[in-house]
Amino acid sequence: MSDPTDEICNHSSNEHFAQVLARSQQAGLSRRQLIRGGVGLAAVGSLPLLAACGGGDDPAPTAPTAPTATQLGFSAVDKALLDDVILPAGYTYSVLHATGDTIDPLTPAYSNQGTEADDWANRIGDHHDGMDIFFINAAGNYTTQDTGRAVLAVNHESSADAHFFHARGQTTNGVNGKKFSQFGGWDLGTRLESEVLKEINHHGVSLVEVNRSSTGAWSYRTDSAFNRRVNGQTVMRIAGPAAHLNDIRAFMATQYDPSGATSRGTLNNCGHGKTPWGTYLGCEENWAVYFFMPNGSTPVDAKTLASRARYGVARVPLSGTATAAGSQGWSAVASAATDDRFGRWNVSASGATAADDFRNEPNTFGYNVEIDPLRPNAQPAKRVAMGRFAHEAAVCSIPVEGQPLAFYMGCDSRNEYIYKFVSTAVWDPADVGRGMAAGDKYLNEGKLYVARFNDDGSGAWIELTKAAVDALTTPYTAYTFDNQADVLVNARHAASALGATKMDRPEWGAINPKNGEVYFCLTNTNLSSRGVMATDAANPRAFRDSDGNAGSGNPNGHIIRFKEAAGASTAVAFTWDIFLFGAEEDAGAGINLSGLTASNDFSSPDGLWFSQATGICWIQTDDGAYGDVTNNMLLAAIPGEVGDGSAITVNNSLDGVTKATPTFLGAALGETRLRRFLTGPVGCEITGLTESPDGKTIFVNIQHPGEDTVALGAAADFTHTSQWPSNAGYGPGSRPRSATIVIRRTDGGVIGV
Repeated sequence: MSDPTDEICNHSSNEHFAQVLARSQQAGLSRRQLIRGGVGLAAVGSLPLLAACGGGDDPAPTAPTAPTATQLGFSAVDKALLDDVILPAGYTYSVLHATGDTIDPLTPAYSNQGTEADDWANRIGDHHDGMDIFFINAAGNYTTQDTGRAVLAVNHESSADAHFFHARGQTTNGVNGKKFSQFGGWDLGTRLESEVLKEINHHGVSLVEVNRSSTGAWSYRTDSAFNRRVNGQTVMRIAGPAAHLNDIRAFMATQYDPSGATSRGTLNNCGHGKTPWGTYLGCEENWAVYFFMPNGSTPVDAKTLASRARYGVARVPLSGTATAAGSQGWSAVASAATDDRFGRWNVSASGATAADDFRNEPNTFGYNVEIDPLRPNAQPAKRVAMGRFAHEAAVCSIPVEGQPLAFYMGCDSRNEYIYKFVSTAVWDPADVGRGMAAGDKYLNEGKLYVARFNDDGSGAWIELTKAAVDALTTPYTAYTFDNQADVLVNARHAASALGATKMDRPEWGAINPKNGEVYFCLTNTNLSSRGVMATDAANPRAFRDSDGNAGSGNPNGHIIRFKEAAGASTAVAFTWDIFLFGAEEDAGAGINLSGLTASNDFSSPDGLWFSQATGICWIQTDDGAYGDVTNNMLLAAIPGEVGDGSAITVNNSLDGVTKATPTFLGAALGETRLRRFLTGPVGCEITGLTESPDGKTIFVNIQHPGEDTVALGAAADFTHTSQWPSNAGYGPGSRPRSATIVIRRTDGGVIGV
């Protein structure tokens, strides 16, 4: 999820994807020849299969059977505005856990009145997002085999929406009656220590043991030794390439740890990743809005300001006053605490050096955070080699023994980029279960790339190095890099310098297990965020939302996919097309380019997940453009492959301006291969999905139901726009709560087919 109030931080002159598409028509035939000639496509029979099925006491590795689903086996659910989870006939759901639930038997049950003390280190966090499952063998170690006993790791993304876990809520006092705290102004007139501690501690990741009963039902244990929270105060190790580690730590030096070897906390964990060796990657997304420089504070140097400007850190207060507007207000708390748990969010240069204050604190966020779910005492690590930006998912290529691993990552802001990290180490299945030691082997040393999409349907991966920036004929003037560590910490600047292609909010990615192709959601954009790109529209459409809910541009988003040359993780070339365009069914053929119907139309694709059991591509939405017609949803799709469609031309007409924009569109799926599977409660986002290996259970996250509940103000209680999941029989009270649900078929069959 990306905060809808995010300002655009990419003001480079790099081409937007829409500009690339606008030149592509002339190259259509050559692209077709390129694809059929095999630049980016390998024969299915030669595609690499998963070699990482062993480790510990697992059976010997065997090649999995490629998913074979060719059509969907459920009736599409209708669009709905109901305050519940709606599923097809023959399916049922239960709530596994929700915001505030205890993970410790000594912690009281949640009241759902916001009256709890600061015990959120022992409670499920808020804003459930990305997640994955890690099975436990008889010895208590990670296994790739389904044992019916596992640790479920769940991200908790934000504190900016509808603070139902505070007694009176934390809301705003005059910005359109909304709840976004970053505008400043709280119901009690200031930030309370008790409130802020809750917010810091509900962020991060919840790790809980889950068990499957003899009937196939899943539940979580409150008394498991595996249960723990990784939150906004957890100590993290700063990890990176050995040759640059000292330089990296210089960027991390703060009053807390002048050596820069450690930092505190992880924030805004949105999308996620799962490593082949069995660890979890919590991806830090909208972390920049938590920092603040009060009016009159000591300014930082020009280089630091240039770095912050590219990331949206410590922006000018919206109110122009000395309040903590433009942030969460965490630095405004007056406290007797001696560990600077609140002062560290004030990033002014108050000390003699960076080691004497917290000016470098923003440099310690924006990474993939590796966590070992089955070793509660293992210290999490921030993997700096994978770059610093607004991370949205880190999906791993299909592991091939003896070959490097590739991790694909989106930077979730408008006009940002798609990245790839390729490990130096080659994959060894013996590393399954080796935890953080394997992470040090594969994630500290490697090459970081950014994507450029060419107008002929090909693409290139550009390696981010200081040498490449220094070799530019036209120098990059927005930022000057001191060393390679600077490139990794300021990856957005490096990507802009080297000519990456601007994209429309790259969010979740996913790998098709059948052929290794990579899919990315480009959730949406608007004309105001494109600046000079306005006349080029967005990837490649330019239209006005007919309902007036989302303005002009590409309010419905789309999904792009690409195929690495020869299917190799190390490839520096790829071919691409657009898998699906989001659209309202009645938008017209010039907008509804994928031919969506009432059974499968959608807007703002956000989450992606491929089932390893069936090959179904699950698509989750986080949308405001279609909210007058339907709540957010989960769809199931059966994709083909890159190049299975054709070149098309989109004829745009907006505000008296017309433009023909060529692009490449995948084969139409129709209702047989694309259907709506679920609609969620009022105001929620559908996000995060994982499954049991047999495909008979899927876990889905429901984030921030009741998001649009207005400010509490002087009222005695909220007038909730949602009361889920209490209205579905789960938990006390009526305040809405984020939650993880478990979906099964009533006949015990495989989901979706």
